[in-house]
Amino acid sequence: MPQRLPLLLAIALAAAPALAEKADRLKPFVFSSDKPGKIDNVNQRLELVGNVIITKGSLLLRAEKVDVRETSDGYVQAYANGATGQPVSFRQNRDVPGEAVEGVADQLEYDTRTETVRFIGNARVRSTKGTSVETEVTGAIIIYNSRTEVLSFEGGAASPNPNGRHRIVMMPRAEPADDAASAPPAALPLKPSTTLQPGKPS
Repeated sequence: MPQRLPLLLAIALAAAPALAEKADRLKPFVFSSDKPGKIDNVNQRLELVGNVIITKGSLLLRAEKVDVRETSDGYVQAYANGATGQPVSFRQNRDVPGEAVEGVADQLEYDTRTETVRFIGNARVRSTKGTSVETEVTGAIIIYNSRTEVLSFEGGAASPNPNGRHRIVMMPRAEPADDAASAPPAALPLKPSTTLQPGKPS
């Protein structure tokens, strides 16, 4: 049975209450690829192959093959596959400057209606702050909801961990420096000597 997000991880992600960058919702999708593709206007589908890159504001998705579909009510669903030794990668900024969520997997599903990204097969998702990784989750399937900032995950045969388990790594948060404790000791004032006698000229 799939195991859902533990309370501890939910608390860790909610410690900095930052949603995915809201400005991304108003940005256009931009698609590019190396090999011939196809646009099907009747069925509202776009097929891209070869070093596919999709951007939407801060959102960046890279894959070998992507099938993009637009629903009748205007939402976009993307199904991405990686190549051998080259997984699908995803990255999106959060609403706090310098913070982001990024991940890789064999396959990826992205849905603008639910604002979710589903990482499938050898999945690895990290929350970062600057160049530092704050939390990393690995498993067979990881689902990231950018609207609620919740990660849920499942173990299974496609997990990169032994016995199909999922794994969570949380880095300790830096403690604020204690200015009084870290300050160098104050220099002692100089006092005239009471024991030394001034020298006499020879």
